[in-house]
Amino acid sequence: MLRSAILPRVARQRSHSIEFKRQVAQEFIAGESLYALSKRHDISRQLIRVWVEKYEAGALDEDAQAADLLQEYEAKIAALKRMVGRQALEIEFLKGIN
Repeated sequence: MLRSAILPRVARQRSHSIEFKRQVAQEFIAGESLYALSKRHDISRQLIRVWVEKYEAGALDEDAQAADLLQEYEAKIAALKRMVGRQALEIEFLKGIN
């Protein structure tokens, strides 16, 4: 028996950008049907409803700000890691001189 016949099908878990969510919500508010949006973007109608609700409540804007802040912090962390790496090399070099 095939393995796929035994195991249940696992749902796909995708992550969509805030801009994409905002775009889909705006298309729905502009008058496009849930059915057309769900078919075109391959997402569930319920998910579109959730995004529209969040969009109307302003939550997608808050999410966008949080995502921007997260990117900023990740960039700072990466810069600090590079600095620590350079300092570690300098320390090892200086230890070798003595």
